[in-house]
Amino acid sequence: MIPRYSRPEMAQVWSDERKYGSWLQVEIAVCEAWSEQGVIPKEALEKIRNASIDIERIAEYEAEQHHDFNSFLASVADSLGEESRFVHLGLTSYDAEDTALSLRLVDAATLLERDVAALLEAVERQALEHKDTLCMGRSHGIHAEPMTFGLKLAGWVDELRRSAQRLADAKAGIAVGKISGPVGTHASVSPEIEEAVCKRLGLAVDAVSTQVISRDRHAHFVATLATIGASLDRFATELRHLQRTEVMETEEPFGEGQAGSSSMPHKRNPEKLERVCGLARLLRGYSMSALENVALWHERDITHSSVERVILPDACLALDYMLDLLTTIVRGLLVYPERMRENMEASYGLPFSQRVLLALIDTGLSRQEAYKIVQRNAMQSWKQRRPFRESLDADAEVTERLSADVLDGLFDYAYYTRYVDESFRRLGLG
Repeated sequence: MIPRYSRPEMAQVWSDERKYGSWLQVEIAVCEAWSEQGVIPKEALEKIRNASIDIERIAEYEAEQHHDFNSFLASVADSLGEESRFVHLGLTSYDAEDTALSLRLVDAATLLERDVAALLEAVERQALEHKDTLCMGRSHGIHAEPMTFGLKLAGWVDELRRSAQRLADAKAGIAVGKISGPVGTHASVSPEIEEAVCKRLGLAVDAVSTQVISRDRHAHFVATLATIGASLDRFATELRHLQRTEVMETEEPFGEGQAGSSSMPHKRNPEKLERVCGLARLLRGYSMSALENVALWHERDITHSSVERVILPDACLALDYMLDLLTTIVRGLLVYPERMRENMEASYGLPFSQRVLLALIDTGLSRQEAYKIVQRNAMQSWKQRRPFRESLDADAEVTERLSADVLDGLFDYAYYTRYVDESFRRLGLG
């Protein structure tokens, strides 16, 4: 991921230092397990525990060998001497690489869990603040019926809680190691060694691995990140719509000295929200690539490797950045209740049409008859730009069944918000 969209902690998880360091961490854990079985002398183990790597030297070895793991082992050997013969004993490259990758994915997931929690807290705070802030609910982009802005955000709270659970499940699914040797038979390294190593590293054992950990686990992990990204895309798209000049019910923070356009000084564009939406597209693409990686030849091939070198770091870095950016936006979100009220009034009272429809049905009309009466008056209001209530007052088919007092009672915004508190109670908010 380019530096523009990389935050330091997540970038460190995916650095070369952390990669090679995690490989060494696994190799040392294997040596400790062998030592417990008496295969590696304790004196040699103490030296192995102090082994080190030289990233520049690894690069030099790789230029010659064209094999990054052998180059890593050569650098480890440089720091040890004769004790290096015990390192990588009975293993294949992916015993260390895949197990170490799981360690880094767990670290990345832990950072993402923190990010989701921060965004959730920010959305909960705004939802509570605007629990009773009236706004227009829309379907197909058209005024539907009134709701509250807080209720809209409460739906996001519930979705983010599901995101947190999905991430926890994906983290558990990838928190496995394999130390089972070539093609996973344990012929050169016993299941006891595998279990001891994974326990030391805080990982579960991939019960039956091939030469690699099955890539359905990684696909599930990346798909989970993409799903969370899709939720962020939904939230950001909604806020982008609400910032349109014709709507202007909310606005992302705009800092002192910030420029919205190189040519039009008046512009205050939702560019941060657009950034969230754009990066969500990358995540969906990475998810497809991760799914393609599931089907490998026989017990392994290496087609997944080049893909994962890109998609795993980038997916984690992108989502980490997106979550932090959207949290900043939500915390500083500008909300305009007066504009929300103005927009509600812009449709001439037509959102009350269902209440009128149901009231006419209660007088004995069939649904089809009542629908035609209400729709006729609604279309007239649109065409004439006239209040819906005036059209109804002038329609004898309405007034002979519904009195003025009854109509007054139907045109009441409070009717639509009377169960908002119940929705918040279900979420445990407020």
